[in-house]
Amino acid sequence: MIDLQAELSVRRQCQLLELDRSGLYYQPVVPEAGEITLCHRLDEIYTAHPFYGVRRMTEQLRREGQVINPKRVRRLLRQMGLSAVYPKPRLSLPGAGASVFPYLLRGVEIVRPHQVWAIDLTYVRLRGGFAYLVALLDWFSRYVLAWELATSLETLPCLRVLEEALAVAGCAAEIANSDQGCQFTSAEWIGAVQAAGMRVSHDGRGRALDNVMVERLWRTVKYEDIYLRDYQDVLAARSGLERYFVFYNTERPHQGLDYRTPWEIMKGTL
Repeated sequence: MIDLQAELSVRRQCQLLELDRSGLYYQPVVPEAGEITLCHRLDEIYTAHPFYGVRRMTEQLRREGQVINPKRVRRLLRQMGLSAVYPKPRLSLPGAGASVFPYLLRGVEIVRPHQVWAIDLTYVRLRGGFAYLVALLDWFSRYVLAWELATSLETLPCLRVLEEALAVAGCAAEIANSDQGCQFTSAEWIGAVQAAGMRVSHDGRGRALDNVMVERLWRTVKYEDIYLRDYQDVLAARSGLERYFVFYNTERPHQGLDYRTPWEIMKGTL
């Protein structure tokens, strides 16, 4: 933390912490209520129809009586970290220093726990704003090894989730799969995954099924918890999601697991 009363200058403290001094005095802008409502509705549309692009989402909102244009929808979706899952031209590329690895799961039969871990993040609606949920699960068992509720689309929460998953499992997976988001193509993420002894796998752009287990998790969490609970703030959401993930892991039977729970598959490996 920066100490404004310390002997070291603020400039020097920022240099030591590798922080941008211009952001030290930044005060976050609270989104307007109307914009939050729009984001919440876009999240609902995206969860129900992840293949909808900007134009279809704009048309859907217009049919509901919203006066809105594609430019605004595109800006909000970018702010929310959402992108339609269909093949698109390479109009947006990873940022400078990003590393994209091949998708390693095509044609691979996933037959045991800790063979593949999958990680992603998603927009979480709150009554007065929004947050981002990061979760890492074991592909074979669907067991959520670690998760975190973050207030920004940064890499650090993803690294903390990875660290917690390694501690919970007591081992590393063979492969860590994710999308090509800037968090997962960053040098920090690639380095952490490889340091743990895992191979990096990235979804192909616009391929909805490449990380299908996490996409299914998001639908389940939103329909069974987030939309129903209508959490007031981050604190309430964190508490509620903690209860939900215990239920998800230990009590909720999965059709794809012959109606067993993730814990019934994973017990003995944790």
